[in-house]
Amino acid sequence: MKKYLLALDQGTTSSRAILFDTEQNIVGVSQREFTQYFPQNGWVEHDAQEIWESQRRVMETVLEESGVSPGELIAIGITNQRETTVMWEKSSGRPVGRAIVWQCRRTAEIVRSLVAQGLEEHIRAVTGLVPDAYFSGTKIKWMLDNTPGLRERAQRGEVLFGTVDTWLLWNLTRGAVHATDVTNASRTMLYDIRRLCWDDTLLKALDIPRAVLPEVLSSSEIYGYADLGGVKVPVAGIAGDQQAALFGQSCFDKGDAKNTYGTGCFLLMNTGSEPQVSRNGLVTTVAAGLPGGVTYALEGSVFVGGAVIQWLRDELRVITEAREAETLALSVPDNGGVYLVPAFTGLGAPHWDMDARGIIVGLTRGATREHIVRAAQESIAYQVADLMAAMEADTGMTIPSLRADGGASRDKFLMQFQSDIIQKPVRRPVIRETTALGAAYLAGLALGVWRDTAELKSLWRVEAEFTPHLDGETRSRLLGDWTRAIQRAKSWA
Repeated sequence: MKKYLLALDQGTTSSRAILFDTEQNIVGVSQREFTQYFPQNGWVEHDAQEIWESQRRVMETVLEESGVSPGELIAIGITNQRETTVMWEKSSGRPVGRAIVWQCRRTAEIVRSLVAQGLEEHIRAVTGLVPDAYFSGTKIKWMLDNTPGLRERAQRGEVLFGTVDTWLLWNLTRGAVHATDVTNASRTMLYDIRRLCWDDTLLKALDIPRAVLPEVLSSSEIYGYADLGGVKVPVAGIAGDQQAALFGQSCFDKGDAKNTYGTGCFLLMNTGSEPQVSRNGLVTTVAAGLPGGVTYALEGSVFVGGAVIQWLRDELRVITEAREAETLALSVPDNGGVYLVPAFTGLGAPHWDMDARGIIVGLTRGATREHIVRAAQESIAYQVADLMAAMEADTGMTIPSLRADGGASRDKFLMQFQSDIIQKPVRRPVIRETTALGAAYLAGLALGVWRDTAELKSLWRVEAEFTPHLDGETRSRLLGDWTRAIQRAKSWA
C-alpha cells in the first residue's frame, strides 16, 4: 500500500494542507483563506479558532479529494506563521482573545521599555534577536496586561501560550500535548538559543509566568498523535515556516541561502553548528533541531514583500489580480525614476525602524500606474538585496546563488530583477512548495522515510535559473536611489 506524508502549512492569510508521496510528489493541495482583522492603525489580529477550523477543514478536504485514507498516512508535519501569539484556556481549549499577528506593532512601547531597562544587549546575546514588536514575548505581555484577570489565571496554570504550531498541535492531539519546536521557540524573544531553554531574565522583565510556556522539543520527532477517523497518525515534524523552507530547499550546508517571497520576504543562510552574531541588523535563529544537534541560521526579514502587491490590488486598486503586476512591470522599460518603500508596518532587517512608514518618491507628471506597479515589484528585490549585503558582511562569505520559493517566485520579472540587482543566479526549484516540503521532510525523517539530510539533498532539482544581465553602472544608480528613498521613509511615525 502506498504511503503519504501530510504537511499542514498554516500561513498569515490562509491555511493549507499538502499531501506528498514518499517520492516527494504532490498528490493533493487544499487551501482556505481566513479573516484578517485590523482594529487599529498598525494592529493585526487573527481569530485562533478560525485558524484551527480552516486548518482542520483543508486537512480533511485534501484527504477526501485525493482519495487517501488516514491509514495511508505515515505522519503529519506542521509549519506555521511564526511569531503570531495565541493564548487559550487549558480546561476548555478556547482562545482568550484574538491572536496577535507577527505584523502587529502594538507592543512597540513595551520594546522601548526593555531597551530603556538596558536589556537590548542581553536580548541580542541570549536570543539572537533584536528588540522588536515583531517577536512573541511582548505580545504575551500585552495580552496578560490588557485582558482582565488573565495574568492571575496564567499564574494559576489555567492559561496556555503558544505560537501557531503549538496551537495546532494542541488541537490535533485534543489537548494532550502542549509543545513547540526549537525553531519556533527561538522566535519568541524569550528563548536562550545557546543553552536551549527559556530565559529567566526576560521572563521576569516581561512578567510572564513559566506555567504558560510550552515544552520545547526538536524539529523532528513524534510529539503526539492526531485522531483522524479513529486512526492514530503521528505528528512528527514541526518548524516555523522560514526554517521549514530552508529545510525544504535542502540548504543543509554552511553558506546555503534561500529567500521566500511570501507576504513578507525572509532570507535565511545556514551558518552551521555555531550561532553567528550579526553586526549588520540581522537576527540569529535556530535553523533546525535534529537528533544530531542544532543548526543555526542568519535571517533577515522584510515585513512587506508580496503584501505590497496585495496592497496595489485591494487598497490602491490599480490591478484586479496579483498576476497583472508582472505584465504591467514588463510593459515599461524602467521604473521612470519612481521608488516605492512599502514600510507599512515599519522596516525590518537590516534597518529595524518601527517608526518608518511607506512612501512613493520620484513622481513626475509622466509617472503612470505601470511605473508605480514596477516600483512596487522592484521594492521587493531591493529589500532582499539589502539583506544579502548585510549577510555577506556578517559572515565574510560570498553567497554564490540564491534559492527562491514562495508565491511571488512565480513572477519572472521579479526573479530576473532580483538576479540583476544582487548580481547572482537565482534558482527556483521544481517543487516550489518548499515550506510544506520541509515539514514533510522533518516528519519523514522521524519515521525513517529518509535516512538523513544527505539523501534529501540529492532530491533537490532546479526548475528555472535566472542570471544577471544588468550593467554595473545602472545597478549602482538604482541601488543608490533606493537607499535615498529608504532614508526618507525612516522615523516617520
